[in-house]
Amino acid sequence: MAAYHAPPPEDTSIQISLINVPPHSDDTHLDKHLRRLESFLRFFGFCQYSPLNITISWLAFLAIGVVMPLLILEYSYCSDCEKFEIRVFEVEVLVAQAILAAISLLCVSHNLRKYRVRRLLFVDRYRGHVAQFRDLYIQKIQGFFRVLAVWILPCFLLKVAREVVRSIYVRHGPWWQSIGVVIALLVSWTYLTVIFLSGTALFNLVCNLQVIHFESFGKLLERDLDVSIYIDEHIRLRHYLSKISHRFRIFLLLEFLGVTVSLLVALLQTTGNHGILNLINGGDFGVSSIIDLVGIILCLHAAAKITHRAQGIASVASSWHVYVTCNSNGASQAGTTTNGGNFEAGNSTGALPTYSSESDLESTEYVPMPTNTQLASYMSSYHKRQSFVTYLQTNPGGFTVFGWVIDRILVNTIFFIEFSLFSFILGKTITITTR
Repeated sequence: MAAYHAPPPEDTSIQISLINVPPHSDDTHLDKHLRRLESFLRFFGFCQYSPLNITISWLAFLAIGVVMPLLILEYSYCSDCEKFEIRVFEVEVLVAQAILAAISLLCVSHNLRKYRVRRLLFVDRYRGHVAQFRDLYIQKIQGFFRVLAVWILPCFLLKVAREVVRSIYVRHGPWWQSIGVVIALLVSWTYLTVIFLSGTALFNLVCNLQVIHFESFGKLLERDLDVSIYIDEHIRLRHYLSKISHRFRIFLLLEFLGVTVSLLVALLQTTGNHGILNLINGGDFGVSSIIDLVGIILCLHAAAKITHRAQGIASVASSWHVYVTCNSNGASQAGTTTNGGNFEAGNSTGALPTYSSESDLESTEYVPMPTNTQLASYMSSYHKRQSFVTYLQTNPGGFTVFGWVIDRILVNTIFFIEFSLFSFILGKTITITTR
């Protein structure tokens, strides 16, 4: 007979996640959405898995996003461009857009090249979470495309309106040449905008996928499991959150600095200009400012959301600890009363009698106390839960950028700074000035 070899111990998180999940779950639907996401990222040059892909991606970026619009702005015939300073403003906007898109392309492609799509999103089938959260994963991936469509389409329509008005008042020779210039500029602008917002939306997706696990942690507390299992699960969640912070902190920091500098330059150009500012020459400042603000909002909202969920686990665990403790006390008291009633009924069998004085107010009853084993087990469970709650309170976690936790206070501060710059620029470019 062959010797029996015990299987290696399994990960606790796998056992937790596979509870009430049917075996041999079909992941083809989720794989289809992941392939669609990867195809989208590959089309815009994010999936730089080989030197050839890297070369093609950056050449396409330089050709479509930088060289083509610069050549159009430099050599297209425009008799009124110098009069309205259109060419100077458009070059500045183009440089700012190209820098932000390059940051997004560089940081996201580096992470994809190192971890690929599935590992970057932490949709790992080997940890047992795919079968449990498959539908939620699919909803979040669909939300990635929905976010891009919701924000890009209105800005694209605004950009089209601006370019049409510009081509009407500032002619480029024949009508076919004006149409060609408008189409080329729209293609370049859309390419840069999609790259920039795709990077921010992908970071938003990564955070939202982890929010699923933090929200499911509260449901895990409803099960009667050992406290060590809860600690192991929380350590795993914090480990994933630390990985996300490490992979995207440079991206978030550079995008924030780039957007801030872009808005400051636009503000200086619009306020320092002594000529007439209107939709024709300064409209690009307004459109690009909207895009920049949307990108920062997506990043900060995702970082603050995952921080809020991570820090909220301590509150959920405290409520769970109070609930279990109160129920345990009620159960012990009920058990004591029951034992007391049985004890009185059993006096005839030789149990110790109950002594009472003549007055009912002075009557004294002997209530049997729980045994040392029951008391030790209850106190041990209580101290474990209390230690777990203390551990969560002293280790709140959250998304960090070089030690700075992205929470609601910091998000509100950054948002109002960016929104103030955006409001000044929008007021100078979109409003009608009479001079």
